Amino acid sequence: MIPRYSRPEMVAIWSPETKFKIWYEIEAHACEAMANIGVIPRENADAVWKAKDVEFDVARIDEIEAVTKHDVIAFLTHLAEHVGSEEARFVHQGMTSSDVLDTCLNVQLVRSADILIKDMEALLAALKKRALEHKDTVRVGRSHGIHAEPTTMGLTFARFYAEMDRNMARLKLAREEIATGAISGAVGTFANIDPAIEEHVCAELGLSPEPISTQVIPRDRHAMFFATLGVIASSIENVATEIRHMQRTEVLEGAEFFSMGQKGSSAMPHKKNPVLTENLTGLARLVRSAVIPAMENVALWHERDISHSSVERAIGPDCCVTLDFALARLTGVIDKMLVFPDNMLDNMNKFPGLVMSQRVLLALTQAGVSREDAYSMVQRNALKVWEERLDFRELLLADAEVVAALGADGVEEKFNMDYHTKHVDTIFKRVFGA
Repeated sequence: MIPRYSRPEMVAIWSPETKFKIWYEIEAHACEAMANIGVIPRENADAVWKAKDVEFDVARIDEIEAVTKHDVIAFLTHLAEHVGSEEARFVHQGMTSSDVLDTCLNVQLVRSADILIKDMEALLAALKKRALEHKDTVRVGRSHGIHAEPTTMGLTFARFYAEMDRNMARLKLAREEIATGAISGAVGTFANIDPAIEEHVCAELGLSPEPISTQVIPRDRHAMFFATLGVIASSIENVATEIRHMQRTEVLEGAEFFSMGQKGSSAMPHKKNPVLTENLTGLARLVRSAVIPAMENVALWHERDISHSSVERAIGPDCCVTLDFALARLTGVIDKMLVFPDNMLDNMNKFPGLVMSQRVLLALTQAGVSREDAYSMVQRNALKVWEERLDFRELLLADAEVVAALGADGVEEKFNMDYHTKHVDTIFKRVFGA
């Protein structure tokens, strides 16, 4: 991923230096396990560990690969340059390239998931804080972009918290799903390597042995992992889209923080644009773009082919780096987001009292009016509010049929805002607990 949308800790996981270090650890742990069961001499295994502090030369490995046309062989050749040809002669014994490549990839995905889990924890904390802060801040709810009924800003934040909390559970499952390794040799039969080697290497790397591999770890695991990242990205876009809507000039119920010295437009000095949330919408598209290729990687020929390899070299780092950046950016947006309660009330009152129409409708039916007649009585008054910006309550009080059914006091009572927020505490307990 480009540096503009990258954070150092995640980038480091996907660097060539880290990759070769993991490759080395896989090979060294395998040698140690082979020495433990007497397959190779102990001194050869110990010699491999002498390279544990070596900084592998990426340029040198690339130079060797230019000749061998094989990345794992290039690495093993370079490792032998540090360990010694004689000492390294048992390295990779009974193994195949995918043992190293797949196990390494899963180590990288697990480490990436750990960072993403920390990112999610920070985002959840920010959403919870703002939800509690604005639990009772009334705003109009909208359906189809049109005023519907009152809600609160706190419920909006709580809704996003609950969605991200579900995503946290999905991410933890995805981490568990991907945390397997395979050291099973060609076509996965362990013909040339003892299963005990796999168990040892996986234990040392914090993985579980893949129950049955072919020459690769099954790609349904990776499909599930990247699909989960795609769902999280969609949730990020969901939050970002709501904030973008709130920042529209005609709405202005909330906005991204605008820092000192920030400029919104090269042409129009007055502009304050929702650039961060627009950016998050774009980044979500990038993460989701990996989902279909990951799904298509599941179907490989026989025990393996490498049609998945080029895909994963791109989507592994790009997805994880991008989502890490996006989660951190969204957390910052939520933390600093400006909320405008007065504008929320002004917006709700653009069509005075109209958001109470359902309550009046229900009251009429409870008073003995048929639903069809009640709907007609409410709608004829509501349409005047739409068309002439009149006050809905005053129109109802001037409607003889409505007053005959409900009485003047009955009409007045239907405009109590507390009616719509009486269960906010119940919802908050469901989301955040007691």
